[in-house]
Formats: sequence, C-alpha cells, structure tokens
Amino acid sequence: MAEIIKGNTVFLKPIDESDTDNIVRWRNSDAVRLHFIDQRLFTRESHTAWLENFVRAGKVEQFVICMNEGNIPVGSVYIRDIDFDHRKAEYGIFIGEDAARGKGVGTEAAKLMILHAFRDLKLHRLFLRVYSDNEQAIRSYEKAGFVKEALLHDDVFVNGVYRDIVLMGIINPNAEK
Repeated sequence: MAEIIKGNTVFLKPIDESDTDNIVRWRNSDAVRLHFIDQRLFTRESHTAWLENFVRAGKVEQFVICMNEGNIPVGSVYIRDIDFDHRKAEYGIFIGEDAARGKGVGTEAAKLMILHAFRDLKLHRLFLRVYSDNEQAIRSYEKAGFVKEALLHDDVFVNGVYRDIVLMGIINPNAEK
C-alpha cells in the first residue's frame, strides 16, 4: 500500500472511498472533464468500481492532492496501466478546485508522482497524452520534467471533432538497465 508523499506545498495521500464525493464532483466539472479524452460523467458507482477493479488490483496508483496548509484536497494524480514487464505507466492528473489552479500545485504534484514512480515502483518511463491546445497543462508537464515526444494528428474523436494529441514522456535517469 502506498504511503503519503510530502512536498513543499502539497502532499499526496492514497485515494480511498472517503474521496469519492470529491472525485465525482471534480471529474464531472467542465473545467476538468473537458480536458479528458474520456468525457463520460462519473457516478459514485463508477468510481467505486474504478477503486475496486483498478486501484486495489494494482493496475493504478492514485493519490488525492492535498494542500499542506489546511489539509485541503484539491485534485488527484495517478499512474495507470502500470506495466512492470516494460517498467512504464501512463501519467494523469487533474486539479479539481478552481482556487488551486495556476499556482504550481499540478507541477509539484507531478514531481512527487514522478519520484514515487521511479524511486518506489522502479519504473523506467512515464508517458502522458494531452490535447495539443491545452498549453497550460503542457507547460506544467514540461516544468515537471516531461518532454514532447510526438504530435498525433486527429488521434481522438471527441464530441464529434477529431483532436490532436501531444504525447509526452519522462525517463528515469537512475533506472537500472
């Protein structure tokens, strides 16, 4: 079981059932949902199934991002499709509380999750997919150490429109060969 990961202004706590209401509210807000490829609405039932079938099954490491000051939950960060054979996983994040956006919270949470993935899980590579027009997210990912690897034209079909995706990645500089 993952433990709390502490940073300068935020900490990451392992997700559990008590986070369900926040996760559902955040993921269903347009400010978050519209940046996801899968834009289906979340329900308590779908989130509970996610926890059971993916988080508890070891396919996903997911944390809630909390502000150190006030212990306030503001979003979530995760790695999914963890492939221990190839030592890689897909990274994802969302900041659910408006007041926490644009303040470096996502960048710090990304750095903490990268550290966890490389140090604790011994992964070699993390990658992510982001809409090419989500410049704020791309800047945050770059500040955390991700680099652009590819532009995938018309890669996804969302809400009746093809969208370009930027593929970004980061390699563990200390990974065993």
